[in-house]
Amino acid sequence: MPQTEKQFVNQLKEVSAHAFAEVYAEIEPELTSYLFRLVANRDQAEDLAQDTFLKGFERIETYAGASSVKTWLFAIATNLARDYLRRQQRWHVDAQDRCREKTFASEEIQQCMGRINQTSTQGQYEVKEHIDMCFTCLGKTLPIEQQMALILKDIYGFTVREIARILDRGEGAIKHAVRDARQSMIGIFDRKCSLVSKQGTCYQCSELNGLFNPKQAALQRQLALAEAEPDATRERLYALRMDLVRAIDPLTAQGADLHHYMLELIEAST
Repeated sequence: MPQTEKQFVNQLKEVSAHAFAEVYAEIEPELTSYLFRLVANRDQAEDLAQDTFLKGFERIETYAGASSVKTWLFAIATNLARDYLRRQQRWHVDAQDRCREKTFASEEIQQCMGRINQTSTQGQYEVKEHIDMCFTCLGKTLPIEQQMALILKDIYGFTVREIARILDRGEGAIKHAVRDARQSMIGIFDRKCSLVSKQGTCYQCSELNGLFNPKQAALQRQLALAEAEPDATRERLYALRMDLVRAIDPLTAQGADLHHYMLELIEAST
């Protein structure tokens, strides 16, 4: 290849690389938060996001435009996350309960949580953010494909067709995965969450609220969930939870550092 032609090809590659970097920069925050919700570990999510950038850059010439660049990058990220998750244990439904017992039995853990709460700019405790963390924890109890499909659909708003491309599955399979995942999550929330169910067994929100915000006003006045009608269906309560979760970026929220530490404790309890 003549030198001038080589220079031209290299210039084209540089332009493509620059354009790709710009597009990725716009997508990266949402992509990394998606990966975080899958793996429940900030460092691992950031590593997977970086790997996604590198693989996307390597494969940029294979992008044919059959889907949006965002969908294409989410597909790469999802494949990387799937490989990682298959090497990990799925979490038990009672993982948070085990962590709670471990926390209240350890003065060292309580002191560490207190330091994060007092010294970190992202160490605040907000009930709505705890609900977001609970969603992440409970999502990890689902089969991997259900977890991915549910998060893509209910949190990030992808269409069934887009999710089918991301997961490389048929649209019918995606619809079933989302439906089954929702029913599982609704059932778990109904059994465990005492915030909206008198029969619920989980009191983490109120216990942690009392620990970090002893002077805060009544818990339920802070929450959109409290506005639900007394006879609201389980599906309605699930939808309200999803409204809260969608409004939160788990990596930049006021309690991100505190919840990152709590997620590490929960993972160690599985």
